[in-house]
Amino acid sequence: MPATIIVGAQWGDEGKGKATDLLADATDLVVRYQGGNNAGHTVIVGDEVFKLHLIPSGILYPHVTPVIGDGVVVDPEVVLGELDGLDERGLDPYGRVKVSGNAHLIMPYHRELDLLIERRLGKAKLGTTKRGIGPAYADKASRVGLRFQDLFDEKIFRQKLEAALVHKNEQLSRIYNRLPMSADEIAEEYLGYAERLRPLLTDTTDLIHTSLEAGRHIILEGAQGTLLDLDHGTYPFVTSSNPVAGGALTGAGLGPRHVDRVIGITKAYVTRVGAGPFPTELDGDIAERMTEHGGEYGTTTGRRRRVGWFDAVLARYANRVNGFTDLFLTKLDVLSEFDELRVCVAYRYEGETYEHFPPHQSIIHHAEPVYETMPGWKTDITDVTRYDDLPAEARAYVERLEELADAPVTWVSVGPKRSQTLVRRDVPLVPGT
Repeated sequence: MPATIIVGAQWGDEGKGKATDLLADATDLVVRYQGGNNAGHTVIVGDEVFKLHLIPSGILYPHVTPVIGDGVVVDPEVVLGELDGLDERGLDPYGRVKVSGNAHLIMPYHRELDLLIERRLGKAKLGTTKRGIGPAYADKASRVGLRFQDLFDEKIFRQKLEAALVHKNEQLSRIYNRLPMSADEIAEEYLGYAERLRPLLTDTTDLIHTSLEAGRHIILEGAQGTLLDLDHGTYPFVTSSNPVAGGALTGAGLGPRHVDRVIGITKAYVTRVGAGPFPTELDGDIAERMTEHGGEYGTTTGRRRRVGWFDAVLARYANRVNGFTDLFLTKLDVLSEFDELRVCVAYRYEGETYEHFPPHQSIIHHAEPVYETMPGWKTDITDVTRYDDLPAEARAYVERLEELADAPVTWVSVGPKRSQTLVRRDVPLVPGT
């Protein structure tokens, strides 16, 4: 049975949690393949709101096995807090969630360095969540990181921790004038988590492959978005991992022949959190209305998101990088606020027009968006249950975005709840269903 990848097509916050939750009804495993608790996926079922950071969005279905893969960085205290919260709500996470032994740990010095480095950058700061994600991935690449499996061998854990602290304490004391951290104190805290976390330890690559061989379906769930990818995003204003479809393969331990569907999640407009270029960014009254009606505040940090009109240049780029078979369009209902809508179809810079992503960072930093204007529909669509019952203007808008992105829009979200999703193309997630 082939797997499906769900990836953000913008700068994150596109609604991947809702999409994964909706589609997980027809799957068996949901695998988070990268990122850490810098992500925030909100799922609303009826009157209940679930805010997930590390646990995959399929947790709400009793038949789904949620998996945290090799490519994720895990803060043990955070994951235990999230598991406890879900346990209190009757979801039995301890009996179902699996964590790769190869996933790397976020350590106290990662969080401290993340905060100090961001402060030191001043006006040039990147806008990180200060959760220690970047420093943890940096240690992974430098081959001095500690992994989830190390929690369960005290001797190895202490050896690796003491070796890492030699350099970390030098940084903290000499560069940032901070007191050195104690290996004994960190070991006591982290090894104290081990007993509760031990049942989660799993060879997740083996689990994924044996599940596929048994005919089970798998969703690979990404965090952040394409334009935040370390290699393909608006560097340096990016995350420290690879949210794109290729990152799903390395982060979960799969080859491309096992995947037959890549679903891009995109808002009907664009948002981003933190610093970095944003050609269609809005301010003034339109931005205020879009922000308030769309609830554009970060799930993880609570920071206000920047907002802008839909950017087809970014959408085409995301499609090229990921190879979308489908688009899941979210928050169409937010645009019901406006008489007139704008869509960026190209960039203009120094007399040149760019219909595809520019080859140099200076262009996107200073690009002027080229807009098409479309009529709004100015009517509430949150109770619409069939795509064909949307106002003609709303359908025209969806169809124009599809044409510009060069990928078919299969689902359209008209509200935050699971039930507020319209199926535009009746294509089953799992073949034969």
